[in-house]
Amino acid sequence: MSKIETICVYCGSGFGNDPAYKKAAELLGASIAQAGLRLVYGGGNVGLMGTVARAVLEHGGHVTGIIPEFLKKRELMLDAVQDTVIVPDMHTRKQMMYERSDAFIALPGGIGTLEELVEQLTWAQLGRHKKPILMLDVNGFWKPLLVLLAHMRQAQFIREGLEVSYLVAEKPQDAVPMLLDAARRTKADQTSAPLISNL
Repeated sequence: MSKIETICVYCGSGFGNDPAYKKAAELLGASIAQAGLRLVYGGGNVGLMGTVARAVLEHGGHVTGIIPEFLKKRELMLDAVQDTVIVPDMHTRKQMMYERSDAFIALPGGIGTLEELVEQLTWAQLGRHKKPILMLDVNGFWKPLLVLLAHMRQAQFIREGLEVSYLVAEKPQDAVPMLLDAARRTKADQTSAPLISNL
């Protein structure tokens, strides 16, 4: 990955119990738009998903929402986005989000957010892509996962040569600059085989 034009944001369809989560989604959306980047997200109008998408739109950015048919009513599609893609199932949604994105950010969320984040970490670990992945650790939300990853390393289930590559930002305004810097460093260090984009 040498250039970032589109960022995929994984996040909850709820707000959680800390107002800082919603504020982080608002600031992140504004930051994405102000950097001239496009957003890819899950297509919903609810929770942090709707918040980050509306923030991108409010700051003049472009949004692509990708949503499965069966979630159209539950997650209430955000009609204001420039590009809505309705897909048949979750697998297709995740694949298309991957294909249309140059980097990934995980805001706080539930099982679905965790599953999407871990899938990208796994694909990166297996050499399927080099797109930067960042956890936005709002008020320590991702700390338990970071502790678990450290435990996996200590137990040697994440072995030498199979490291998991990710970034961690505590402030939403730091997320986009960190991804852009990671992409520049990847371009400078590129010596590996071509990336495989069709998983």
